[in-house]
Amino acid sequence: MKKVLIIYPHFPPSNLAGVHRPRLFAQHLTNFGWEPVILTVHEKYYEETLDWNLFKLLPDGLRIEKVNALPNTKPRLIGDIGLRAFFQLYKRALKLLRNEQFEFVYIPIPSFYVALLGRMLYGKTKVPYGIDYIDPWVHQFPGSDKVFSRHWFSMKLANLLEPIAIRNASLITGVAEGYYKPVFVRNKKLKAVSGAMPYGGEVRDHRMTESLNLQPYLFQKKNDRLQFIYAGAMLPKAYRPLEEIFKAIQQRPELYANVEFHFIGTGFSANDPNSFNIKPLAEKYSLWDTIVYEYPKRIPYMDVLTHLTIADGIFILGSTEPHYTPSKTYQGVLSSKPLMAVLHQDSTAVNVIRNSNAGLVLDFDGERELNKIQNNFNDFFIQWKSFAEIFRIEDVKMDLFEQYSARNVTKQLAELLDKASVQ
Repeated sequence: MKKVLIIYPHFPPSNLAGVHRPRLFAQHLTNFGWEPVILTVHEKYYEETLDWNLFKLLPDGLRIEKVNALPNTKPRLIGDIGLRAFFQLYKRALKLLRNEQFEFVYIPIPSFYVALLGRMLYGKTKVPYGIDYIDPWVHQFPGSDKVFSRHWFSMKLANLLEPIAIRNASLITGVAEGYYKPVFVRNKKLKAVSGAMPYGGEVRDHRMTESLNLQPYLFQKKNDRLQFIYAGAMLPKAYRPLEEIFKAIQQRPELYANVEFHFIGTGFSANDPNSFNIKPLAEKYSLWDTIVYEYPKRIPYMDVLTHLTIADGIFILGSTEPHYTPSKTYQGVLSSKPLMAVLHQDSTAVNVIRNSNAGLVLDFDGERELNKIQNNFNDFFIQWKSFAEIFRIEDVKMDLFEQYSARNVTKQLAELLDKASVQ
């Protein structure tokens, strides 16, 4: 059994979305010849609400090494936990690599600063390392074109630090190819092994949720309403497609007289119940609190799964970029609910949903076809209602989703680790 040190500052009981990446890898890696050791920051330094039910999903016997971090200050000067715990993580990782036999160091990001640890540790120990792009590091996002703004400085810093972090990397992975492929374009001399692995769906998570008998509390099931749920953060370039949907609904409000769209955990701040992102857009089109509802604060993962069980449909929304992968789609299917998806035509989720009979998709070609959403959404919704009336989970071709199971996704990682560790 080869050993891999996974460095990620957040880990259950943190309820941040990123923790599921190392959590699910750690659950299945031993099946493919790799023993994971998690190096993280002690939960007493986390800012987010702790989720101890999520902690129950960790595999028995998983070794977790925890370090301290600089506490948050008021005013908040350094928020990023990867920066607050940078040297503590480095010291513990160096000790582990020197005292034990590790074949690889694997670092999911963000926190982006932690990516620098790979090269620093490699310089001291020559243990190969890899970086996993949960999110892109160097990219344009709203506000980054405003000179001397915080986002502008963040982009400049990313351009400076990324080449340093990846210089000696043996492995570059990401949730989608589009997240890491530009790394090779920017860094021509990089010869690392690479591969894309979406978040994996995990049946065990849903079974555990059922066993805990959790109850929904954001809203209740209404038999006279058709209730959709969108759960999770909004992609930065998903707002324009969503606005086109809202425009269409405003044009035919009678179609949605008994319809509710519930957006869960979509706020710009994980812990702020008033950090609305969807509400202003819904108010613009007079949909707020009649058709559209938002609960900005991130709620525990298993509470999200509980709310999915009372929904009539799962609303899947991509962006003007094709990077959306079927992981959230798979969670919807595991909830036994029909999917209603609006996705970029090149998203890998499009064919998976259509070919599996798990739902219907309205696709569009990025920025060039945003008007297609507004022009077609109402007819698409009518078609979906007909589809939902005859939907049976028994008719879904689950084998098409098997490639997106957490186990198979982890198998892909293990194969990449095998290859990268001997380079």
